[in-house]
Amino acid sequence: MVTRPPAGTIPDEPGSYQFKDRHGRVIYVGKASSLRQRLSNYFQNPRNMHPRTAQMVQTAESVEWTIVRNEVEALMLEYSLIKEHDPRFNVRLRDDKSYPFLAVTREDIWPRAMVMRGTKKKGTRYFGPYAHAYAIRDTLDLLLRSFPIRTCSENKFKEHERLGRPCLLFHIEKCSGPCVGEIEEMEYRQLVTELCEFLDGDTDEIVNRLDAEMRDAAGDLDFEKAARLRDRLDAVRKAIAKQQMVADKNEDLDVIGIAEDELEASVQVFYVRKGRVMGRKGFILDKVEALTPGLLIDRILESMYGEEPVVGIPKQVLVPYEADDVETYEQWLELVRGSKVQVRVPQRGDKKALLDTVTLNAKEEFTRHRMKRASDHNTRSRALTELQKHLDLPEAPLRIECYDMAHLQGTDYVGSMVVLEDGLPAKREYRRFKVNGVGGDEVGAGSDDYAAMAEVVRRRLTAYIIERDKPIDERTGPEDDGKADGSGKKERKPGKFAYPPQLLLVDGGKGQVSATQAVVVELGLEDEIPVAGLAKRFEEVYVPGRSAPIEIPRGSDALFMLQRIRDEAHRFANTFHRERRSKGMTVSALDDIPGLGEVRKKKLTKAMGGVNAVKKATLDELRSHSFLPDAVAEAIHAKFHS
Repeated sequence: MVTRPPAGTIPDEPGSYQFKDRHGRVIYVGKASSLRQRLSNYFQNPRNMHPRTAQMVQTAESVEWTIVRNEVEALMLEYSLIKEHDPRFNVRLRDDKSYPFLAVTREDIWPRAMVMRGTKKKGTRYFGPYAHAYAIRDTLDLLLRSFPIRTCSENKFKEHERLGRPCLLFHIEKCSGPCVGEIEEMEYRQLVTELCEFLDGDTDEIVNRLDAEMRDAAGDLDFEKAARLRDRLDAVRKAIAKQQMVADKNEDLDVIGIAEDELEASVQVFYVRKGRVMGRKGFILDKVEALTPGLLIDRILESMYGEEPVVGIPKQVLVPYEADDVETYEQWLELVRGSKVQVRVPQRGDKKALLDTVTLNAKEEFTRHRMKRASDHNTRSRALTELQKHLDLPEAPLRIECYDMAHLQGTDYVGSMVVLEDGLPAKREYRRFKVNGVGGDEVGAGSDDYAAMAEVVRRRLTAYIIERDKPIDERTGPEDDGKADGSGKKERKPGKFAYPPQLLLVDGGKGQVSATQAVVVELGLEDEIPVAGLAKRFEEVYVPGRSAPIEIPRGSDALFMLQRIRDEAHRFANTFHRERRSKGMTVSALDDIPGLGEVRKKKLTKAMGGVNAVKKATLDELRSHSFLPDAVAEAIHAKFHS
């Protein structure tokens, strides 16, 4: 663990600091307006620190710092050091794929329009980024009728230049034929300029000019030229229609939407230029370090604008919540852009609606990201193998059961059991439990949680033991008497608790794990059923007999699988608890009448037109209903007329 530098040696000035491990590798880079105040936060009782921060300090061997003149320079130095060292405890981009751009090679003699990824080249104009390459090709297909510049490779261009014969694109009027001298260089350059202006969002001037030229040609009775201009104008208008108008025509914005959980954040960015969405991109952030919402915004801004993006930096950046040090980031962006940049959180109006739309895109992309990981067979197999290794299990846990509790201020406990089989949810195996022996005032809330968990696990495992010990021909669930096959015999099916879990997971830390393990030992199943717990707050995995958590790598498929089943158990328990609460809040005058259950109650109120009609009904009227036994009719009448 890193030792605290001697008192007074840490300067009270802005700068960047770097924690290094025993091998001299930089494992964390930070910035501060006061190095002394910031670094003092790392040298306190580890129990008072975020677990990820405590782990970083425990891993570090030394800390160094660099003094700068102001906070903006500290930010710039921090970014350059993170880029250089890629520290393991700093937020990092995962799934950072290369997005395609529509590129125009303006420095070529005959500029070309093309799809381009990767490193940006000098002298090339870039438009986008686009979500998919086919979106660029669709856009080009529309625009080439109006701005017929070449899209062919250098080799193909030279080949047709040598042959003196143009390619098919010239004949279908999607290329002006520069390879065979069908257009002058200056006229071709004008087409390239107009295309770039159009892609920049300057559409009105081009539309008006084409419309005027078309009318002039028609006025001069040059109908063939007028028809060509009409077709160009139609293609331009179709391309404009595909670009969504989301702001005023003079506004440039970057809009950032975020969806996140404890481990990851999905970020979507819409690039709005001259009021239209000109491009979008998304990425996943692995939340390695402890992040407040404001600090997450800081990290996203650094990732996006550490190097000026090819689409430039706009006057406004819209974010879902304010950065921790918004003034410093605005000064930094102003320095990069050369003019003022505002980072703001829209509260109402069109910009708030736009931010909500981008956030919705981030949520949908996050859902797709998690579903893709969950549904891939190789990913599931790898996750199960990793769990076997990290938890030291005798075999890969093909059946995992996870338990969670829900309650209202220590009362009305319910439990849930959800199941993964071969890494996929087995919803037919989900079970819900009403907890009866917990919730009194004689014990604390923590004890109640442990007792509720123990009761649910005991009931489930006791049912398994009963099912296991039955003779083979009697092993069938009470809800299913079997079904007849062709021989007239009944097919026996396993009971609902017939299969033991190969990993019993609980939502909680050491307390829940200890309570669960005590039940497993009590029932003599400790050699058959392994137990583990996943603490929600810090995503730490605990096992019986070990005080420290198991280190499962962040971002691993194994930890993702545990998190997914834990979240599903939490959802299932809360859903059940809400159902019970809503039923408990629905009080009827017909409650507690012997023999009058929910089904008869609904039939009776429907037949008589409501509860008040039932209250006023005579005994003969009640007896007239065939579904109501005489004894129940008498009980109802006695309650309201005694």
